[in-house]
This record gives sequence, C-alpha cells and structure tokens, in this order.
Amino acid sequence: MASIIEVKNIKTKFGDKVVHDGLNLSVNEGEIYGIVGPSGSGKTTLFREMLMLQKFSAGSIEILGYNLGKIKYNKAQKLRTEWGVLFQAGALFSSLNIKENIALPLTEYTDLSKKMINEIVEFKINLVGLKSSDALLYPSQISGGMKKKAALARALAMDPKLLFLDEPTSGLDPISARSFDALILKLRKLLGLTIVMVSHDLQSIYATLDRIAIIDEKKIVYEGNLDDIKDTKSEFIQTFFRGVNSI
Repeated sequence: MASIIEVKNIKTKFGDKVVHDGLNLSVNEGEIYGIVGPSGSGKTTLFREMLMLQKFSAGSIEILGYNLGKIKYNKAQKLRTEWGVLFQAGALFSSLNIKENIALPLTEYTDLSKKMINEIVEFKINLVGLKSSDALLYPSQISGGMKKKAALARALAMDPKLLFLDEPTSGLDPISARSFDALILKLRKLLGLTIVMVSHDLQSIYATLDRIAIIDEKKIVYEGNLDDIKDTKSEFIQTFFRGVNSI
C-alpha cells in the first residue's frame, strides 16, 4: 500500500524545550490514521507541522510527494488545495453564514463561477448531513454538532485527497459524537479519502481508526493496529486503554 505521508526523524525544539526527538510515522493511502498521546506530548505541534503552520527543527515530512522542508510558495499553495482541515472548534468565521464559510476556499483558490460555487456548496451541505435551509444561518445560531458539520463541509469543498481532523468529536454529546464517527466512515468510503485524526475519544478511536500512532516521551512509542496495542510497554498506553474491552 502506498504511503501518502512520511514523517522521518522529526525533531522540534522551542528554545531549550524539546517536543519531538526523532519522531517517525507513515500514513497509507485510503486509511484512517490516528495520532494519540498524553497532554503536552506534541500531537498538535506535529499536526501544525504537517499543515505547514509551524516549522520543525530537523528531519523531514513528505505529504502527497511534496517535501515540506524544501517546498516553494507556489507548490505549497497547490498542496493546500489537496487537503482539507477540520480544526477542533470548527474555526468558522463568525461574520459569514454557513454557505459563505463553505464557499471561501472555492472563492480563494478557484476561478469558478458564482453559480458553480453555489452548486458545490449545496452538495457539500447535504453531503455532511445538514439541511439546505441551514445555509443562511450564522455560527452563533447553530449547535456544536452543526458547527462541526459545517466546518467539515468547508474542509471538503475542494474535493481533497487528504483530510486532517483535530479532535473531531470533542465538545459533542455521546449521540452526536457517534453520529460524527459514522459520517467520517461514510465519507472515507464515498470519497476515497485518506484521513489523519488527532483524538482523545476512545470510542471514536475504536470505531474509526485503521492504524494508530502513540506519541510519548518525545517519540512514537507505538504504531500499528489497535489489536496489538495493549502488549506495548508504555504507562500511557496501559492507562489510556485500560477497560477498553468494556466499550
């Protein structure tokens, strides 16, 4: 299976503080891949490095064939059109309604007509399970679950190959969270997506992930499927996955 992301020997320092010290992982095309670790382990930092929002100190990250350490501006702009990102709180623009939020990447990155953009937005709204009538509502007028769906629709606006999800079920009630898990699985199958997800939600992890990487002590202490994870000698893993059979 072809890898779509290769992270090799990543080192990250903020002054004297070392966050990553030789971190390695690979994400295969078509899989849902999870990044998990204790608070402060550098999950969000790695996420930001993958998204070119932050620079790493050493090592290399290759995504969709692009080396992020050497990428030029025009190539970086092209790469940004090939992935979608769902940030933890949705990150919707409060001054724009749902329709305008979803249309934003299409307006910024394409020369499509207004009519075509409207048609794409309508399709994406329905794809994530929102109603057409929700399009004119503003973020302040919708629930947390609707915000996540609207942000997901925006992340899918450019028909990306790769989708990054940062704590996609955080802040949702249990029923909405499980519904969101089902939506992620449906979209992966429907659109052929590769999905990288940071999560603390144990039920979501077991419901959606094909493989997982555990960051602890500045490195990846486990990478693989969930079946073998409890054999790993890691205090975080033993604590975090304790009682998992009851799920």
